[in-house]
Amino acid sequence: MHFFEITQTAFTIIGYPISYIELIGTVFGLISVYFASKANILTWSTGIVNEIFLFLLFFQVHLYADMFLQVYFFVVTIYGWYNWNTIRVENKIAVVNVKARRLTAAVIIVGSIVIGFLIKNIHTYLPNYFKIAAAYPFTDSFVMVLSIVATVLLAKKKIENWHLWILVDAVCVILYFKKGVYFLSLEYLIFLGLASYGLYNWKKQLAND
Repeated sequence: MHFFEITQTAFTIIGYPISYIELIGTVFGLISVYFASKANILTWSTGIVNEIFLFLLFFQVHLYADMFLQVYFFVVTIYGWYNWNTIRVENKIAVVNVKARRLTAAVIIVGSIVIGFLIKNIHTYLPNYFKIAAAYPFTDSFVMVLSIVATVLLAKKKIENWHLWILVDAVCVILYFKKGVYFLSLEYLIFLGLASYGLYNWKKQLAND
């Protein structure tokens, strides 16, 4: 079990100890996002490894919304994997209509507030499991809701998923840096670049369809 603890260091860079779970989660996260930017189905299998290790990491740094988010990611990963692999006719890159965009924005705003309140008080609701109050509950919940919506759009091959991922990555760079998870913060800076590339690449594919 010690291998799965954030205190178990794989190596140190410039005085920062990188744990095995942070290293593995980060590497597979980068691989998964790279495959997604290429619209490659391997994004889903590599994503599963990323989700398992980040679940363990976020629990230990008290980012509970991000922890629960990995469970959701796992479920949607299975759906996305199936969707991309079997529904060939409907599997082309597409655009979300205006009505759906408005609904999406409302879901993100309301969801972030509601989940933020729940995460803020989770240590009082479930004190046996969460002994320490959540860190940055509303920011963490905003990331959670954005990521939920973005993953659904990715699974459905909607190009707007990249707009949301760009916002998620920008917020996470700051959030994880403030929590002292510097290697993960650096990863999200790279994700920001990959998401921008993904948007560019999907626009090219959309224009060619």
